[in-house]
Amino acid sequence: MTQAPKKIILDCDPGHDDAVAIILAAGNPAIDLLGITTIGGNQTLPKVTHNALTVLTVLGQTSVPVYAGCTRPLVQPVEVAPDIHGDSGMEIHGYQLPEPAIDVVPDVHAVDYIIDTVMNNEPGTITLVPTGPLTNIALAVRKEPRIAERVKEVVLMGGGYHEGNWSAVAEFNIKVDPEAAHIVFNESWPLTMVGLDLTHQALATAEVEKRLVDLDSDIANFVVGLFGFFRQSYQDAQGFDDPPVHDPCTVAYLIDPTVMTTRKVPLDVELRGALTVGMTVADFRSPAPEDCNTQVAVKLDREKFWDLVIDAVKALS
Repeated sequence: MTQAPKKIILDCDPGHDDAVAIILAAGNPAIDLLGITTIGGNQTLPKVTHNALTVLTVLGQTSVPVYAGCTRPLVQPVEVAPDIHGDSGMEIHGYQLPEPAIDVVPDVHAVDYIIDTVMNNEPGTITLVPTGPLTNIALAVRKEPRIAERVKEVVLMGGGYHEGNWSAVAEFNIKVDPEAAHIVFNESWPLTMVGLDLTHQALATAEVEKRLVDLDSDIANFVVGLFGFFRQSYQDAQGFDDPPVHDPCTVAYLIDPTVMTTRKVPLDVELRGALTVGMTVADFRSPAPEDCNTQVAVKLDREKFWDLVIDAVKALS
């Protein structure tokens, strides 16, 4: 029997790698992309929301609803990443982005959409996939705590058990709203952290780019343009030869869990350290407690991952 597609809400802040996550979610039959919620992160909320609408327009997926979320973190000041994602949040090389053919769903906040979707579907059928700061998810579970026991799982891009990028020990999505991350990490739902230790293995190499160029489609050219800007910004800001494409790793895991190796470990988020705010602390002392509901992604099957991305681009093209 064919397994039913996994119903997901993609909570994102596009963002070059968020755009690839949308492509993978929209272009693989194993995923039912119910809706996209946006969160201020890589750029301000209006910019990333515009980018989400633009990506769906490029993909011809204008029936996917988009809901705008929180403009700022729970406690911290707004912090964005123009050195990585540019002034628009999704700068691109050699490709003319269209104006969005759709708009956000009016008068429905992303937090309320998340709650309503989880509560109006059977328990254990909705997966939350946050690839930006965790503000929307934290507020949703605080406003309606019952969603914690109804969500199938949370698979997030954020953190790192050994690596940081926004500080020596903290990753951007967690660092800009550590209080929200603390709420999400300490809930009872099953949670998989796909952090920098894993996503730094998902590099958009010249070989990957050639595979896209050879497809010679509009969507492939869109992705090549994204990678062009992303590569230059990562070289300038963080010294990478090739850019790590973080966010689609979450969707790839849901499509095929064998795309990565995971390890069950207790997780928490540091809120008070003078040098460590936003650090995700993974306790690798074995064995994990019986009631541990969190795990981290450890090793990526790069070939299998990029095959999934390329196949999604083909399908949408």
